[in-house]
Amino acid sequence: MEEGENQENLKRTLGFFPALSTVMGLVIGGGVFFKISSVTQATGSASLTIWVWVLAGFVTIMAGLTVAELAAALPVAGGIFKYIEHIYGKIPAFLLAWAQSVVYYPAAISALSIVFATQVINLWGLSASLQIPIAIAVAVFIFACNLLGAKVGGGIQSVAFIAKLIPIVLIIGVGLFTPSTNNVSLFPVTAGSHPSFWTSLGGGYVATMFAFDGWMNVGNMAGEMKHPEKDLAKSIIIGLLGITLIYVLISFVFVKELPFGSIPGNQNAASEAAIKIFGGFGGKLVTIGILVSVFGSINGYSMTGMRVSYALGEDDNIVFAKFFGKLTKKSRVPMNAGIVQTVIAIIMVFLGSFDYLTDMLVFVMWIFSIMMFVGVFILRKREPDLKRPYKINFYPIPPILAIIGGGYIVVYTIITQPTLALLGILLTLVGLPLHLIHDHNKKKLKKETE
Repeated sequence: MEEGENQENLKRTLGFFPALSTVMGLVIGGGVFFKISSVTQATGSASLTIWVWVLAGFVTIMAGLTVAELAAALPVAGGIFKYIEHIYGKIPAFLLAWAQSVVYYPAAISALSIVFATQVINLWGLSASLQIPIAIAVAVFIFACNLLGAKVGGGIQSVAFIAKLIPIVLIIGVGLFTPSTNNVSLFPVTAGSHPSFWTSLGGGYVATMFAFDGWMNVGNMAGEMKHPEKDLAKSIIIGLLGITLIYVLISFVFVKELPFGSIPGNQNAASEAAIKIFGGFGGKLVTIGILVSVFGSINGYSMTGMRVSYALGEDDNIVFAKFFGKLTKKSRVPMNAGIVQTVIAIIMVFLGSFDYLTDMLVFVMWIFSIMMFVGVFILRKREPDLKRPYKINFYPIPPILAIIGGGYIVVYTIITQPTLALLGILLTLVGLPLHLIHDHNKKKLKKETE
């Protein structure tokens, strides 16, 4: 499809405020409530905990601005998949879609289902042995809801979007002004009792990144904005700055309300902070709001992920293409793709913890993110005349900083969690022979029919 055709097909109706709300809606999810346990475990101090959120926000803004140039120049449906395909070709793009299908979406569904189960157990005082059954039940239930059609899935998202804002607003709005015996200072920035400041900084920075998941989709609206050259960068900067501020403030409230030593490794920290702020009954109501937010996040990943696998099948890019490309008759939902996705997620529930699964999906997706950042340099040189409604200000600083920030995530994960990194890479590369065999069979069949 030519650029001119893309421009004609997309209606430019979005102004600044709709774009701003889209940025914030895409990024804010359940991670803000539960990553505090792994962040504090890595940093060892309240001050470094706060500052790693600031650092992660800065890197995410640089990444968002970099991808925005690609999105404005290539305003087509498909987002990151189409950017990778345009720059590097079909095989890398397929590997991205494959990685999303077998790692990213299933791992996100699995991780959030685990944390949902943990909160249910804590809220109602159930046996810890019920964690896996509850996690599986919620993943299957959400998949079943999506079988009723996109309208049902979209309705869940609308309710969940409001629900996730309520506990955030309440925890920050009230928690900042409640008295506390814990003294939280931003300076000096230390790693507490941890032996290495830089190791603690790196570990905390990497741990925050799941909470910013969704940033890579913020540029997808470029082709539908009235004035992308003026509003796109502004909406990304203000939106991601707002998100960073929210994450910093809510983390500040957590370390202010709870003894720091009780937070590392504690998946119930958000719930315990809510109870401390609002009392038993009020805290449980806020926790229910958090649960609804997590439920909506699982639904978002489930609804979107099955459509990636479906697209691979519809385009005949994968073995068993007809199976994956099949829709239900009435609701027109990719049921088979959803079944495979849910089965993978259930297997992951048995294999990993919330942090293990989120670290793996962050690692894999940042490899492709770095490819996009490098792609900006490639396109500038290869296609200098390509129409760019938005060009990165202060080029090449933002893409270089994004590459450094993303490269650190990848290298740090390989060094500190080599088994996780190897598993993520292997799961991604498994798709390559499957794609090549399928492509070979297609060409062979075409020759035979000619």
